[in-house]
Amino acid sequence: MDTTNTSHFLSANRLTIKGFIVACLILIMLIPALFIMNLVDERAERQQTVASEVSAKWATQQTFTGPMLVIPYRERTQTEDGKITVYKKYAYFLPDQLKINGVLQPEIRHRSIYNIVVYRTDMQIEGYFGPIQTEGLHIAQEDLQMQEAFVCIGLDDFRGIEDQLSLLWNDGSHVFNAGLPDDRIIKNGLHTPVALGYNDLAKSNTFKLQLHLRGSENLSFTPVGKTTNVNITSAWTNPSFDGNFLPVTTPQITEKGFSAEWKVQHLNRNYPQSWKDGNFNIVDSRFGITLLQPVDSYSKTTRSVKYAILFIALTFGLYFFIEILQKRTVHPIQYVLVGLALSIFYTLLLSVSEYIRFNIAYCIAAAATVALITLYIKSVFYKWKIALLFGAMLTTLYTFIFVLLQLQDGALLFGSIGLFIVLAAVMYYSRKINWYRS
Repeated sequence: MDTTNTSHFLSANRLTIKGFIVACLILIMLIPALFIMNLVDERAERQQTVASEVSAKWATQQTFTGPMLVIPYRERTQTEDGKITVYKKYAYFLPDQLKINGVLQPEIRHRSIYNIVVYRTDMQIEGYFGPIQTEGLHIAQEDLQMQEAFVCIGLDDFRGIEDQLSLLWNDGSHVFNAGLPDDRIIKNGLHTPVALGYNDLAKSNTFKLQLHLRGSENLSFTPVGKTTNVNITSAWTNPSFDGNFLPVTTPQITEKGFSAEWKVQHLNRNYPQSWKDGNFNIVDSRFGITLLQPVDSYSKTTRSVKYAILFIALTFGLYFFIEILQKRTVHPIQYVLVGLALSIFYTLLLSVSEYIRFNIAYCIAAAATVALITLYIKSVFYKWKIALLFGAMLTTLYTFIFVLLQLQDGALLFGSIGLFIVLAAVMYYSRKINWYRS
C-alpha cells in the first residue's frame, strides 16, 4: 500500500521533483564559478606583482612637491630657574606663482604576458617667491638664519631622476643634494642651499628648474603656489585625471594623445603660504594623471563571471523545457556536462584575453562554447532544429552579456530590462505545461 502510494506520488509529481533537482544542480554549478572568480583575482594579483617588480627597477608613481623656501630661525625659551635655551626651528614659505609645463612620454614595458605602463617626462618649472613677510609669524628679523636658507622639492622615488638637477635661483645656479635638513613637511626630497641676505626679504626671488623624470602609471603635483598652473601634454590616449583638482578646462583627448591644464589658487587648499614649525600634510592636496591601460581584461572577466548564475539558470531552464516538450528524459549528469561547458567558457575567456584583446577573446570563447553545447544537444535529442534553437538562445545570451560589459552607467538598467523580458518569455511559454503529468 505504501509502495503504491509512493509510486503514485512520484509519478504524479515527476516534473516537480525533476524541477527541484535541476534547481539544485544550478546552485551546485555555481561552485565552479566561485573557483573561477578566485582564479581571476589570482591572475590580477599576479599582474600587480609584475607591475610592482617593473616599477621597482624603473621608478614608482611620482608626486612632485615644491619648490619650498625654508629659513631656519632661533627660538628662545626661559626655564623656571632663569636659564635661556635656544632652539633651532624652521619657517616655511611657498611661492607666489608656480608654473609647470611638461611633456609626458609613455612607454609600454613587457614582462612575461603582461604589459606595464611607464613614462618619461620633461618638465619646465618656474615661478617666484614674493617678499618674505615674517611679522605674521612673530619671528624677529635678527633670529632668522638667512645664510642657512634652502630650497627643497619632494619626489616619491629618486630612482626616476635622470639628470643632474640644478635650481636657477635669481641669477645663480644651485645643485640639489639628496635628503632634507627638515623632513616634517616633505618626507622624501632634495634640497639646495640658497644663502640669503636680510635685504632679500623685501624683494621677489625667481626660480627655474628643468626636471627629467621617470615614473610608472601616475604623475601628480602638489599645488604649493599661491597660483599654481600646470600644463601637461602626452601621446597617451587613455588618461584618467584624479586627485583633489580636475583640469580647469575640458581636457583635449584625441587619437594622438591628450593635453590638460590645471589652475589652483591658494584659497582652494587647506594650508597657508607661510608658517613656522608647523606640520601640514600638503601632499594630500595633490592632483594629476593616471595612465590607464586601454583594456582591463581582468575587471571585465570578473564582471562576466558575476552573470554565471544567469547563464546557468537560463540554459538549464531551456534544457528542462525542451525535455518536457520532447517527452524525453535527460539524466542529471547531462545537465552537469552542459553546466561544465558554461564554466569552461570563463577559463577560456580569462586565458585567451591575456594574449589578445578582450573583445576578440570573448567572441572566441563564446563561439567555442556555443558550438560545443549545440553539438551536444544534437546528440541528446537527435534533432538539429532543437540544437540550433538552443545555440541561438546561447548566442543571444552571450551577445546580451557582451553589451552589458561595454556599458558602465547603464548596465544595471539594461540588465534589469533584459531579465524582465526573459522572465516574461519563460512565464508565457510555460503557461500550458501540465506540471502534474509526465
